[in-house]
Amino acid sequence: MPVTVTRTTITTTSSSSGLGSSTIVGSPWALTRPLGLLRLLQLLSTCVAFSLVASVGAWTGPMGNWSMFTWCFCFAVTLIIIIVELGGLQARFPLSWRNFPITYACYAALFCLSASIIYPTTYVQFMSPGRSRDHAIAATVFSCIACVAYATEVAWTRARPGEITGYMATVPGLLKVLETFVACVIFAFISNPDLYQQKPALEWCVAVYAICFILAAVAILLNLGDCTNVLPIPFPSFLSGLALLSVLLYATALILWPLYQFDERYGGQPQRARDVNCASKHTHYVCSWDRRLAVAILTAINLLAYVADLVYSARLVFVKV
Repeated sequence: MPVTVTRTTITTTSSSSGLGSSTIVGSPWALTRPLGLLRLLQLLSTCVAFSLVASVGAWTGPMGNWSMFTWCFCFAVTLIIIIVELGGLQARFPLSWRNFPITYACYAALFCLSASIIYPTTYVQFMSPGRSRDHAIAATVFSCIACVAYATEVAWTRARPGEITGYMATVPGLLKVLETFVACVIFAFISNPDLYQQKPALEWCVAVYAICFILAAVAILLNLGDCTNVLPIPFPSFLSGLALLSVLLYATALILWPLYQFDERYGGQPQRARDVNCASKHTHYVCSWDRRLAVAILTAINLLAYVADLVYSARLVFVKV
């Protein structure tokens, strides 16, 4: 959905192609522009990161696999974007080119940030000194470089006052990316059903995470596919209702999850030392109490994101032309 950003309003314009007059046509000179050079840095840093790790087999377990997947995935998608820009293939691309690059850049920044934190804390610190550890440390550095490069692209291409751009380049659009990413991290931490089964309040929290994730993902996909008009209600109303519902649901989860996980009166464990799984350090493993704490923190982060989303959505004015 193309949008024109003014000081306090966002006016939407309908376009059958989803590209509009402001679409940048690719050319062989695309890589000589600052954004093109930045994407080359993204491509190089992710390639070096996974190459260093792969050359010594320095990834094991779910955390190592996640980091390796992140670098390979970001390298592949960045390469596709560069090819599309070089060949001027934006009009043939199946997704809205107004929304796709910045959406991907925001996800990639978050992915690389998570890998830059998870890989050294759950894997590298347990490695013995040597060639493999040196490669792993170097890969972490290049992962950090990639994270900064993707974040810079988001900062460069986000919506500015007076610009005609896609919804995903606006603050609410970028918050949708953050909300879905945080939800995915929550799902990773609650992958063990023992953390919430047999307690209806905790099962409700899991349902909240799933419902809000699906709704936010639908909003993103509708914009990427330029099919916001398929909704039975106006898209701005859908966004406002989504943000309000998510705030209310996450508020309940923020209360119930810590209460039933850390309060002894409700069967919780208030102290980490009492969790036998956390008695000793486990390589490539996050113990149950740490998972509970991580979910509580991430719930608070996502609630703040949804509150900000609600505030910004309430300030937007959409006018079709």
